[in-house]
Amino acid sequence: MTAPSIERDERTTSVENAGYRWSYLVLSFGLLAIVAYRSFAFGEASGDLLALVALGGVVNAGYQGFHRVLYRRWVVQLVVTLVLAALLATVAFWLPRQGV
Repeated sequence: MTAPSIERDERTTSVENAGYRWSYLVLSFGLLAIVAYRSFAFGEASGDLLALVALGGVVNAGYQGFHRVLYRRWVVQLVVTLVLAALLATVAFWLPRQGV
C-alpha cells in the first residue's frame, strides 16, 4: 500500500497567496492607470473604475478585520494615507480657485 500523496502544503498556500497579491496589484494599478489616462486624455470622470479599486481594498481590510489579523502598523499606515490624501485633495481643490 502506498502512502497518500499530499496535494497542498504550506508552500503551495504561500505561492497561491503571492499569486493573488500580484494579480491584485496588477488589477488595481491597471485600473488606476486607465482612470488617469481617461482623465488626462479625454477629460472623462472615471469614478466607477476608481470605486472598484477602493472597494477591493475595503473588502480586503474587512475580511482581515473580521478574522482579527490587522496589526498596528497597518492601521497607522491607513491613517497616514487618509490624512495625506485629504491634504492633497484640499490642495488640488484650492489651487485652481486661486488662479495658480
